[in-house]
Amino acid sequence: MPRAYNFNAGPAGLPLPALERAQREMLDFEGTGMSILEHSHRGKAYEGVHDEAISLLRELLAIPDDYYVLFLQGGASQQFAQVPMNLLPAGKSADYLLTGGWSEKAYEEAGRVGTVRVAATTAKGKAYTRIPKQAEISLDPAAAYVHMTSNNTLFGTQWHWLPEAGSVPLVADMSSDFLWRKHDVSKYALIYAGAQKNIGPSGVTVVVARKDLVDGGRKDIPMIFRYSTHASQNSLYHTPPTFGIYLVRNVLAYTKEIGGLDEVERRNREKGALLYGAIDANPDFFRAPVDKDSRSYMNVVFRLPTEELEKRFVAEAAKLHMVGLAGHRSTGGVRASTYNAVSIEAVRALVDFMNDFARRA
Repeated sequence: MPRAYNFNAGPAGLPLPALERAQREMLDFEGTGMSILEHSHRGKAYEGVHDEAISLLRELLAIPDDYYVLFLQGGASQQFAQVPMNLLPAGKSADYLLTGGWSEKAYEEAGRVGTVRVAATTAKGKAYTRIPKQAEISLDPAAAYVHMTSNNTLFGTQWHWLPEAGSVPLVADMSSDFLWRKHDVSKYALIYAGAQKNIGPSGVTVVVARKDLVDGGRKDIPMIFRYSTHASQNSLYHTPPTFGIYLVRNVLAYTKEIGGLDEVERRNREKGALLYGAIDANPDFFRAPVDKDSRSYMNVVFRLPTEELEKRFVAEAAKLHMVGLAGHRSTGGVRASTYNAVSIEAVRALVDFMNDFARRA
């Protein structure tokens, strides 16, 4: 059976060369007579993979030396609590920019840890259709940090500029657009991202954080939740998700091989132009409910004239091996998640199907 065109929002597709490498090495990793799945996380074989993954991340993102790179578990949902547990001391508050469902969850979870406030929101009822303007953001200059969600999988919005936070540390949940292009890491105090959208399988969480923040983080929380614990042990304080990190290594190596993040961004922008071009070319049939300057290159959300047509669209696309096109259960509609591993060929096939479906409907 041919490989599907995978438009799932996550866990998402992985580059075929990264999977084929894992297939080749599955039973015998580098002549050790064992799968990487079976190696001790304290052994040289695995530690080589672990360190290579960190090194590749540093190289691809040009991460400064005064930042830690951590591999953790628990996904972004754990980070919703772990960020304030480490960075929000008693007597201080943190600012949150609400731009979608996941930023709401981050705000709510942080409120269980300490004092938080909404510094901006673009909610229209239960929906979000745009990113706020700088003039709409009211920051507390004394805040412990300001938190943003760089891309919003549910509603298809994405930050294409950075909010001005002054001296307040900027924390970003980049789970759904991490490594879609180059980022100036020095503009952020801490970045976290679940791997399962762009760089690996579910089960791995990447944290890139300024060393001074980590080293000065709270010490009145359990050891396992302290960033400093994992930083001091090179993310080997306890058994990490070794096979997941191995696959992250494979994806990052492939990313470097194809030209790095400049090439990744070129492909992603081409995919976005194709999809949004098809939507805008037929406004009587397709509608993107997101302001143009806030449109996501990772999650392209659109509507058809009726819900019945949307269900037909998703069902017919599935017969052509295009999977994962149904919108989130809370929003409905259609959503094509075009993460890094989604090929331009897959997007062209989807655009051809869209045009054909619109003619027949």
